[in-house]
Amino acid sequence: MTSPPHPGLAWLNHAPVGAVRAALHRVCASAAWGERLLAARPFADQEALLAAADAALAELPEPEFEAAVAGHPPIGRPRPGDPTSAREQSGLADADQELRAELLDLNLSYQERFGRVFLICASGLSGERMRDALRARLAHEPAHEAAVARGELGKINRLRLVRLVTTEVTVSTHVLDTSAGRPAAGVPVRLAVRDGRPGESAEWTPLAEGRTDADGRCGTLPPLPGGSVAARLTFVVEPYLTGGGPGVAFFPEATVDFAVTAGERYHIPLLLNPFGYSVYRGS
Repeated sequence: MTSPPHPGLAWLNHAPVGAVRAALHRVCASAAWGERLLAARPFADQEALLAAADAALAELPEPEFEAAVAGHPPIGRPRPGDPTSAREQSGLADADQELRAELLDLNLSYQERFGRVFLICASGLSGERMRDALRARLAHEPAHEAAVARGELGKINRLRLVRLVTTEVTVSTHVLDTSAGRPAAGVPVRLAVRDGRPGESAEWTPLAEGRTDADGRCGTLPPLPGGSVAARLTFVVEPYLTGGGPGVAFFPEATVDFAVTAGERYHIPLLLNPFGYSVYRGS
């Protein structure tokens, strides 16, 4: 029995090819694997997506398999600024220096023996379990170990795909008055979205309105609907800049359009002054 389609699949099914290609590359570094999934769109449900991912991996030629594995950092050394690998290797958060040093030595031995980084689906595993698996797999014959590594890659791909299509896309913001050096309170904020389904107009659909609190934050914006490929934040800054008086603000509104990807969270701060503003993607 298949589960009902998740709204996050709408983005994967209908977002522009370039955006989906980039998202799939973050799941698996093999370009061939990503192209197979792109060609298989649309997916009826999550099970169909995972089945296509498994089939693409099973038919992946050796060079593409090696490229996929090379896209993963060694166990115990997630890349700086890579929240995905850090999250997946969170079982090492409390590992002591002795365990980390042992993992480093075992990783080097593995790479010397098999010519690739040691790959394991680390989600939910402690550092000790990763170490024990590494020790055991060093004894494998190369062909057997390649099959084991391919299986681990399949598990990782599945977990990442599920997260991609089931994690809600959320938007938050924070408005700071740089001329006064304080948060900008009481600024009305409007959120609109645009989807990428073929045959639909490219018009923006209003989704929600809010107002910044005393800390300059707007915490009332809802998750974006499935299928959204872009979002728009409109900050109505004139009342704040004029103090509600008869004056005219040079920029009555500040509007920010940005592309969104399934499974991501977006924090968009606005730095405001009477004659200019800037925005960026925060964390």
